[in-house]
Amino acid sequence: MDFTTQLLIAAISAGTPLLLATLGGILNERAGIIQLGAEGLMLMGAVTTCIVYIRSGNLLLALLAAIAVTAVLGLVHAFLCVTLRANQTMSGLAMTLFGSGLSAYLGKSISGIPLPGTSPKLDLGWVKGIPVIGDIFGRMDGLTWFSLLLVLVLHLLIHRTSWGLHLRAVGDSPATADVMGIRVQLIRYSYIIAGTALIGLAGADMVLAYAPTWNEGLTAGRGWIAVGLVIFARWNPLRALFCAYFFGALDSLGFRIQLLGSIIPPYFLKMIPYVVTILVLMYLGYRNRNKPTGTPESLGTPYIREQRF
Repeated sequence: MDFTTQLLIAAISAGTPLLLATLGGILNERAGIIQLGAEGLMLMGAVTTCIVYIRSGNLLLALLAAIAVTAVLGLVHAFLCVTLRANQTMSGLAMTLFGSGLSAYLGKSISGIPLPGTSPKLDLGWVKGIPVIGDIFGRMDGLTWFSLLLVLVLHLLIHRTSWGLHLRAVGDSPATADVMGIRVQLIRYSYIIAGTALIGLAGADMVLAYAPTWNEGLTAGRGWIAVGLVIFARWNPLRALFCAYFFGALDSLGFRIQLLGSIIPPYFLKMIPYVVTILVLMYLGYRNRNKPTGTPESLGTPYIREQRF
């Protein structure tokens, strides 16, 4: 395989956790709730997957455990932000700090232990014969195919169904949605829990398909990149697909450049995706400074039913 094909394969592998985390963030923020806890949630999903998979040897059980643990954390976040009307930014940051600390503590006993297996790959023999496409899509793992299917499902859900209309209404004007008979709190709870579960699944994908062992700080800031990608994708699942793979390619580019014998220090190469994230957000902010950004209009604003606006 040539350099470009290898980079595309690596971009999909590195981009899939970002894609799942970005989709989870979109569900949260479409409901009007800021999600800054992606880093901690990904770490909790990763460490839970490692612990359960190493102890039980059952991959499905490990994935379900990661989803369940992060869904419970999502429930806590929903309770704080929706019921108690706490500051959403502080709640998200607390989730990141809590997840980072607890995952480091729980992962001490399994640090460096390889997992019994990885995410199973779907062997599509009829695709392998196609040049380039066969190399890229012929051996993708199950979670990658799931993320691609999820992009399509969420796009149709948000933009083509009544459920998606209710979700967008709650994110833009919860008071109006409430008057129309939409259960604002139920929708916010549901999508916060579903979104955090997806972010936890992103952490599981990192240890199953990207780095098959637990190490403290495994995500290395990718949760924060996912937070930026939600904005970069303008809260659109289809845009999230291209954005995640683009940053996945940047994440893999540094390693590929090292293989070519570059004299650039590896520390600078590892900075590429993070620096580009900052530059892209700055560019988009300047370019769209006088245009609608697509941000849910009530994002970060607690809904108080009794309050008059």
